[in-house]
Amino acid sequence: MFDEACRRILEGVSTATLTTCLFKRGFRNCFLQDVHPVNPSASPMVGEAYTLRFIPAREDIDLLEAYRDPDHPQRYAVEHCPPGQVLVIDSRGDARAASAGDILVTRLEVRGVAGIVTDGGFRDTPAIARLGFPAYHRRPSAPTGPILHHAADVGRPIGCGGVAVYPGDILVGDGEGVVVIPRHLAAEVAEEAAEMTLYEEWVAEQVRAGCALPGIYPATEESRRRFAAWRAGKERP
Repeated sequence: MFDEACRRILEGVSTATLTTCLFKRGFRNCFLQDVHPVNPSASPMVGEAYTLRFIPAREDIDLLEAYRDPDHPQRYAVEHCPPGQVLVIDSRGDARAASAGDILVTRLEVRGVAGIVTDGGFRDTPAIARLGFPAYHRRPSAPTGPILHHAADVGRPIGCGGVAVYPGDILVGDGEGVVVIPRHLAAEVAEEAAEMTLYEEWVAEQVRAGCALPGIYPATEESRRRFAAWRAGKERP
């Protein structure tokens, strides 16, 4: 289940913690490889995946005039990705030509979309960085997209950064990158990640005070009792 309460929890936990929670459930390949934030200081990104797939361009089809068609899949995706969702682009890991630029990203921001992700590159990255909008890519890429990319379709399973992304999967992005959570696991993973985040806050406090790691990290029954007492103290008015 994914709702606003789940979204708020996921906004407060790290992709590092989420990958650990997913690993406990057998998911090893859930963090997009070589996909980085344009602006690491941008707000956290959480939303359902709205997918767009690129295939290699062909010279007689992929011309700039193609963008005049309102049903061009890239332009369609920018105009129809629902507010609160994340536009995820399968660029085949090819950043030699841009997957989008600042005008398209600005349009997504104005429409209330939660973020944009590609395993290719964005152009106009200084302008995108200034937006503060969650945008993730492999690296900057100034050349226009049709040089190498043909937008094929939207709303189908794709690969991005070496990870399978199905429409409706939950994407979480922070300053380190993007993790994909199967939708049906979102609520339980969020709950565990929030608890783990609080426990690690206590562990960090203990380490700063000079405590050694054995006995507290990983947790033991004794460390959990100490953590529970610390937590109860924090929750008292």
